Amino acid sequence: MAKFTGMKINPKRFHRSQWKFFVILLPMTAFVALPILFIVNHAFKPLNELYAYPPRFFVRIPTLQNFRDLIDLAAQSGVPFSRYLFNSLVVTGIGVFLAILITSTAAYGLSKLKFRGKKLLFEINTLALMFVPLAVLIPRYITIARLGLIDSYLGLALPLIAMPVGLFLVKQFIDQTPDELIESAKIDGASEMQIFLRIIVPITAPAIATVGILAFQLIWNDVIGPNLYIDDESMKTLPFFFQTVAQGAIPGQQHHNPVAGQGVLAAASLIMFVPNIIMFIWLQNKVMNTMAHSGIK
Repeated sequence: MAKFTGMKINPKRFHRSQWKFFVILLPMTAFVALPILFIVNHAFKPLNELYAYPPRFFVRIPTLQNFRDLIDLAAQSGVPFSRYLFNSLVVTGIGVFLAILITSTAAYGLSKLKFRGKKLLFEINTLALMFVPLAVLIPRYITIARLGLIDSYLGLALPLIAMPVGLFLVKQFIDQTPDELIESAKIDGASEMQIFLRIIVPITAPAIATVGILAFQLIWNDVIGPNLYIDDESMKTLPFFFQTVAQGAIPGQQHHNPVAGQGVLAAASLIMFVPNIIMFIWLQNKVMNTMAHSGIK
């Protein structure tokens, strides 16, 4: 054991003993990064490079024309591109906040609170994992319509905030919290909300961050909601607009050139991809830090 004295499990600087890990990890990292590099390069290719043969992976003469064409195309529909972007940001923000709030509080109630029917409710949540989104489209539409939420931001976010997978994941984290810790907090006079905010949330931060990632990707990329629950074109979101671009069904435009539209689709793909990767990297870092420092002693 003496030879391990003074060595760190995760040194801050490179050590010669780590070269074997880099030999394996660097090629894997490069392989995983290839699709990301392709999406970025593809969005900045001029039309002649998009149709070049053999296809080119890296762009030679980058251009912003694809993004300009995308903005002009949105203006032709009568709704500026900034409006689509604003709608997506608002709906995603509302949806992610409500998904995290409802999932975490419901998981705490199902894990640590005592009430009749708790086991049945959890079994119903587990059963909900079996249903694909297409199987519940009609019940969701009827619910949104009867609540009077057609053509509203809440109508777009509400069908997506119920996350059975997220509830199951957060509950498993909370189940690992010792009951003695909660009982001692109650003896000190802490309310249920104080226990939830000061004890449960820090401990379950990795699971909550995961729920945030899943909710963001689900709501940001949703194209079903704008088609079902929104009639007003000014309330549509970016995924719906990009879908119409891909299908060549731009409102207010009678003719659509599929060849010229490839550059627009490349720019749209990058715009939809960037927030996802930023959100994932940011929250993944939070998850790793929390898992390393939030253990219960």
